[in-house]
Amino acid sequence: MMGLALLPLLLLLSLASTIQGQSIFDVTTYGAKPNTDITQALANAWTEACASTTPSTLLIPKGVYQLSQSNLKGPCKSVPIQVQVEGTLQAPIHTKGDGLVLFSYIDQLILSGSGVFDGQGKSGWEKNNCHKKKICTKLPMNLKFSFVTNSTVKDITSLDSKNFHINLLGCKNVTFQHVTINAPDESPNTDGIHISSSEEIYILDSKIATGDDCVSVGDSNKQVTITNVTCGPGHGISIGSLGKYTKEKDVVGVTVKACKIFNTTNGVRIKTWPDSAVAFMASDMHFEDIEMENVSNPIIIDQEYCPWNQCNRKVPSKIKISNVSFKNIRGTSATPVAVKLVCSKSIPCEGVEVADINLTYSGNRGPIVSECANVMPTITGVQNPQICAKPATIGAPSTD
Repeated sequence: MMGLALLPLLLLLSLASTIQGQSIFDVTTYGAKPNTDITQALANAWTEACASTTPSTLLIPKGVYQLSQSNLKGPCKSVPIQVQVEGTLQAPIHTKGDGLVLFSYIDQLILSGSGVFDGQGKSGWEKNNCHKKKICTKLPMNLKFSFVTNSTVKDITSLDSKNFHINLLGCKNVTFQHVTINAPDESPNTDGIHISSSEEIYILDSKIATGDDCVSVGDSNKQVTITNVTCGPGHGISIGSLGKYTKEKDVVGVTVKACKIFNTTNGVRIKTWPDSAVAFMASDMHFEDIEMENVSNPIIIDQEYCPWNQCNRKVPSKIKISNVSFKNIRGTSATPVAVKLVCSKSIPCEGVEVADINLTYSGNRGPIVSECANVMPTITGVQNPQICAKPATIGAPSTD
C-alpha cells in the first residue's frame, strides 16, 4: 500500500513525464527555483527536450526567475517542440551577450504562454547609441530567432528590451500571434519585431509599444504579412532602412493591413539610404485599411533617409521602389505634412497607387498637405490632403 501511495510523488519528481503522448520537461525538476538564476537548469531541460523522440514541452512555470543568455539550439529530434513560458525571465541588469534567449536551427517550434521576457532595459538605454553612431556597442535583445522554420510564437510578452525586442534572421514560415511588446517611448533602438533575410513571416493580432519601429522589415525578405497590429508609441511600421550594407538583397511582398497606429513619429513608411552601398529592388508593398491617431508622418516614402548625417545626401539612392499602394488610410496627423513621397532622383518610384486617404490636421502650422518628389502616383478616391499637391523639400532632416 505504501508503495502505491508513493507512485504519484515519484511521477512528479521524474525529470520528464508523459501526458497524452507528449513529454513534459519542467525546469523546476532540473533545479530551477524562483528568484534564482536558472540558466543552467534551462539549458539542461532544453538538451533533454530537444533530444526527445516524442513531441515535447519545456515548461517554465509561474514565478520570477533570473536568466543569463540562453542558447536553445536545434535541430531537435522532438517535432514539434514547445517552450511554454508562464513565469517572468529577467535579464541581468548589466549588459552582455547577444540576447536573453536565442532560438536557432529549429523546425516546428511553438513558443507560448502568458510569461514575460524582461530585458530590464532601463539600465542600458543610456548606452544604446547605435542609432547615432556607425561604431557602437550593440546591446542584447530579448529574443532572437535564427534559421527557425514552420514555427509559432503566441501570447508571450517582451518587456523593456535593451535592444530589439524580437529579431528574426533566416527564418521561414513563422507566425507571431497575440504577442505583446512593451517599452517606453524614450527607449532607443528597441524595435518591436525586426525581420531580415526571412520568408513567409506573419505578425497577427498583436500590441506593440516601444521607442523605435513597432515592426521593421529589413533587407532580403519575401512575403511578410502584418495584420491587426496596434502600434504606439514608437516610430510606426517601417520597411527599411534599406541600402546601408553591401550584402543586402531584394525585399518583395510586404502587406500591412487593418492596423491601428497612434502617437508615433511615423505611420507606414518605406526608407532607403542615399549613396546606397548596393542596388536592389523593393517591390510589391501594400498598406491598406490603416487607422492613424496623432501620427507625425502618417504616410511616407523617404529615399533620403539619413539620420544623424551618417551618409552622403548628394548621391541618390540606388534602391528601386515599385508596385506600392496606400489605400483606405484615415485618422489624424500631428503635423501638416500628412503624406510625403520622396523617391530617388536617379531611380524614381514606379507603380505607386494612392487611394482613399482621409487624414486631418488640427494644429496651427498651416493647412494639411501632401508633398512628393520623383514619383507620379495613380490617385483615386478620397484625397484629403490632395495627393502630391506640393513638391517636397529635398534634403530635409530625416525622422528616426
